[in-house]
Amino acid sequence: MADASPTEPTTSGQVVELRVHGVSRAGADQVLNRPHLEQVAGDRNGGFYRPRAGYPGATGPGGVTMEAYRWSDLPSGTAVRTLSLVFLLPFMLCNVALWMRPGNPASKHVVLALCRVLALTLTMLYVLSIVGVALDLVAWRCMGTPSCMAGRSWLSWLGGRSPGLRLAVLSVVPVAAIGIVWWLGSRQGQTFDAFRTPVEETSAHRLSGVGQWDAAPLVGRLRSVHVAGAFATLDGSLLVARASQHSSPVMVALLVACGAVLVTCLALLTSVRIIDQLGREHPVDGFTRALRTVTCGLTILVIVHVIRSPAPWPQGGSLPGYGATMAWLFVSQTVLVAILAVVVIARRGGGRRSGALRALGAPVFMTIAAGLAVAFSAELVYRVSDLLDREGETADTLETSPPLAYKWAIFGFFLAVMTALLVAGVITVLTRRKRRRAAAAIVAADFPDAPPAAAQRLRQVEQAVARARFTERLEPLTVVYACLAALGLATSVLGLIQLFPGDELQHFIGVPADLINFMIGLGSYLIAAIILGLVLGGIFAYRTAPFRRYVGVLWDLGTFWPRAAHPFAPPCYAERAVPELTKRITYLVDQGNGVLLAGHSHGSVLLAATVLQLPHRVTDRVALLTYGSPLKRLYSPLFPAYVDDAALHEIGQRVGWRWLNLWRDTDPIGGWIFAAHRPGDTESLTGPSATVDRRLKDPQGVVPPPSDSVPPPILAHLPCESQEAFAVAVRDLADRLRAGRRRTD
Repeated sequence: MADASPTEPTTSGQVVELRVHGVSRAGADQVLNRPHLEQVAGDRNGGFYRPRAGYPGATGPGGVTMEAYRWSDLPSGTAVRTLSLVFLLPFMLCNVALWMRPGNPASKHVVLALCRVLALTLTMLYVLSIVGVALDLVAWRCMGTPSCMAGRSWLSWLGGRSPGLRLAVLSVVPVAAIGIVWWLGSRQGQTFDAFRTPVEETSAHRLSGVGQWDAAPLVGRLRSVHVAGAFATLDGSLLVARASQHSSPVMVALLVACGAVLVTCLALLTSVRIIDQLGREHPVDGFTRALRTVTCGLTILVIVHVIRSPAPWPQGGSLPGYGATMAWLFVSQTVLVAILAVVVIARRGGGRRSGALRALGAPVFMTIAAGLAVAFSAELVYRVSDLLDREGETADTLETSPPLAYKWAIFGFFLAVMTALLVAGVITVLTRRKRRRAAAAIVAADFPDAPPAAAQRLRQVEQAVARARFTERLEPLTVVYACLAALGLATSVLGLIQLFPGDELQHFIGVPADLINFMIGLGSYLIAAIILGLVLGGIFAYRTAPFRRYVGVLWDLGTFWPRAAHPFAPPCYAERAVPELTKRITYLVDQGNGVLLAGHSHGSVLLAATVLQLPHRVTDRVALLTYGSPLKRLYSPLFPAYVDDAALHEIGQRVGWRWLNLWRDTDPIGGWIFAAHRPGDTESLTGPSATVDRRLKDPQGVVPPPSDSVPPPILAHLPCESQEAFAVAVRDLADRLRAGRRRTD
């Protein structure tokens, strides 16, 4: 990033208001509410913009110089976002889970190791789902049945060939699938080295590390380990199928080599201190690359052995060993999640805010990630199975039913989703009166003199406040869903002993088997609907404001954290945004300016991490304005080791408590940082932190003003730059910066 463009005006001695948008806002012109802008630093993905010289409105409230940082294109383009949101969502949730560990440092390495091993199981599940389609359903079952190949020229060319040749040829499909995620994991949106800048002194708090350390070496090591584990999974599937009917010294040697690769992968992932070594070209880098290369070569040997092995293959049924492998993987995931839950509960600790998800986010989100991965895999296998079955035309000659583990997994997923929806409905009904009562009290205090004609508008405002307060109810609901999803994974062990869901449930609880089979089929279509919904949500999330406000906030939350668990998760935008902001702020201060940082929504999170990285000589000339900030409401309960009271207080101390936070009761995402300051509330908070939060009345009125025909809108999570309260806050902080400069002069 260049220090400044040639056209950037000199503003020495001035106050620069640097605005950072959130939730994928539109262009910089909307952030600054100015039509004529020029870029003064950065590039088209992440850049700094100012009003053009010579045009009116070049300065903001209090005479500040206005500047905007636009980072919404850093995560990637819309099409890539859409595909990532659907297909990389389990990997992203798995990666986020690692950052949700408890604040107790004693549990750090154990949680990291468990999360990384679970991340590897998701990669293995991804490979096994492709193996189930390409090798089990197509190569093994369909290509061995003339009635299945009839009319399918894309399959008949291998008809009549040996099973070994069919399996070897179709192995190109999982190899290509591994190559795709390998390529996606290697793709970096930007080269972040140019934006990373050394800092003179930084906070010791963990949040300050986001974007400061070079994550590329760790991601590269994890990527090599996962690629090796993926190929070893493919190799193991082929070798287990071949070993069911044949054993030889070569077979034993290949099995031992495959097992050694998987054991080495597990050893590396659990050796946290080794794989987390800082710096590039560390000896562990060469070892992981060598492991990946050796495994690729091993895959070639396995495929050649499968082709050339002269022993006969078993006939009929499913691919030998595939169903048992899937069931054992599900069981392993369940056991690992249970161990992770025990560890975090034991190290959970207390805190001023002990919500249902506090420190439990790691096992909860990891369970959700595993459940979604299993659901996606099962849906893929089921849909291909239906395609090959031709609506029962080949049922008498071809068994296309997926493995029993998938049946149990889909049944468990269906029950988990339906139960969660039922619980959500119950919670909504049970808490509605309490939420409406609290909302009514807030609205009555805000609009005590509302005329009778505004009764309908008052009800709409009450509904908005009540809906916003439902955010706190999502924590126990998420825990309930995770527990049900884990139970669904655990039932997959029943597939190992060849127990059918319909038969067993009819025998033990009396539910008709046909009803259970109907629920499994319905669950499959439910998964398809969820995938379609994610695709549509990804498309519309960045085209319409309502989708952007809710879907975008979840996406930005997930991609804020570096890839430290799963290397195939979407790239982390903070790895560029935070260092770039740090460098720009340092430059502005070194030019003699005061800098007023204004961050909306996730922009406030970026600024929080940035402030903790700035040296004291810079923070002495910095003020902070946050609005719609999720720091306390979302990040504090979800990431207790990184966003806690200590971090928030240190941010305030670093800027000399030149910090104001604007929030609304109608906002379902943002909230107060230290104190609500609602009318009539009695709060005991004292000290400088008590002056940070300023509550904004929303809407501004419930009756149309004389100049309009409709009442003021309910803004909820929308930015507030156009409101007078924002201008007042800017002037207040700008005056504090100027006063501080006069004292130092």
